[in-house]
Amino acid sequence: MQVLIRPSVISGRVRAPPSKSYSHRAIIAASMTDGECVVKNVSKSNDVIATINACKKFGASIIEEGDGLIISGFSTPKVPDDVVNVQNSGTTLRIMTGVSCLVKDGYVVLTGDESIRRRPMQPLLDALNMLGGECWSTRLNGCAPIIVKGSGLKGGNAWMTGSISSQFVSSILFSSPKALNDTTLIIQGDLVSRPYVDSTINVLEQFGIRIKREGYKVFHIPSQQNFKPARFTVPGDFGLASFMMVAALMTDGSVIVEGLSQDLPQADAAIVDILIKMGANVKLDYGSGRVMVSGSGKLRGGSFNLSDSPDLLPVLAVLATKCEGTLEITGVEHARVKESDRVSALAHTLSKIGMNVRESTDGLSITQGKLVKHAVLDPRGDHRLFMAYCLLGLILEEGCTVIGAESASVSYPNFLEDLASLGAKFELRSSD
Repeated sequence: MQVLIRPSVISGRVRAPPSKSYSHRAIIAASMTDGECVVKNVSKSNDVIATINACKKFGASIIEEGDGLIISGFSTPKVPDDVVNVQNSGTTLRIMTGVSCLVKDGYVVLTGDESIRRRPMQPLLDALNMLGGECWSTRLNGCAPIIVKGSGLKGGNAWMTGSISSQFVSSILFSSPKALNDTTLIIQGDLVSRPYVDSTINVLEQFGIRIKREGYKVFHIPSQQNFKPARFTVPGDFGLASFMMVAALMTDGSVIVEGLSQDLPQADAAIVDILIKMGANVKLDYGSGRVMVSGSGKLRGGSFNLSDSPDLLPVLAVLATKCEGTLEITGVEHARVKESDRVSALAHTLSKIGMNVRESTDGLSITQGKLVKHAVLDPRGDHRLFMAYCLLGLILEEGCTVIGAESASVSYPNFLEDLASLGAKFELRSSD
């Protein structure tokens, strides 16, 4: 499906969708317990559905109840009776590859869509093999499909680069508590997306797992720990809510986003400080779970390092259309190995609509230009690019047509409905 987004003013009130990141982690942790857990306010995105289906294949019982799930765990995962298809979810692929090593006998095959089969896995495979696992890429190219021979993890010492994905670290943190011996994971270089590791450790602690750490360089995981049943409520997602905040700013509107708090660490909560630094009118009321954003006129440019929050790259890049001076985004080389090469894709698209863009290895420098009246934009099947490109249609004189409306369901199934509730004008059209 294509969507034609027309010029609109975005104003009103909307609830932040549940965090995809916390939904993944809480569901997997609950599935690894020997007991019954309740996870509330679960994301209904396709990525999280992929995690639910994967956990079921390993033996978890998962029943939907209201906005949450009742989960009876497997403690020790069984051999799945079929290939584990993670669809488009990198988090599912990486964490469940570690979980696969805990299978006692048999083989596990994990794969996904075309995008997933391009995403790097070798550093994780190498680290798991150092810890006694047996896993490899079927094509010997460091990407899915992945085969894991279930034989348990022995533990010991492992090391990996921190420059590609923090999901590799999260995978080790989920699987190594059940290793035969203690595990020490050493990170080489600087770790990207560090708040996601904080999120992982926070969830693990709530399910009874102890992690000792030396900053983001060394992680010590005691062996033979049992995941304990718990109740967990998934917070609202700052990263997904940022699309509504930025839409209001781009159209000189105002929005109140509900369901947000800082009780749990979120990488994309950085959007609030970024918008304040750019001159947006932002009011915080975390006691009631609200963030209020409004704007009129231009915002300030500036330089922002998104190494810890790379998923903000698309939404911040399109906000450059509202900025005086140059908006420079750095620290996002790892965004080139997401669902698409987001750095290159954004450079191409923003240039296409008339912005002045300079692409570097780890980011973009964007300044104002003469915007075209209308554009047809292809987000390359990437859900965050799709949502960011829709925001451009709100400000182009004749709107824009964005291909692949179905991709939003990967993370934010109600994206277009929420945008419409705030005043966006659009129509869906068949791609045929």
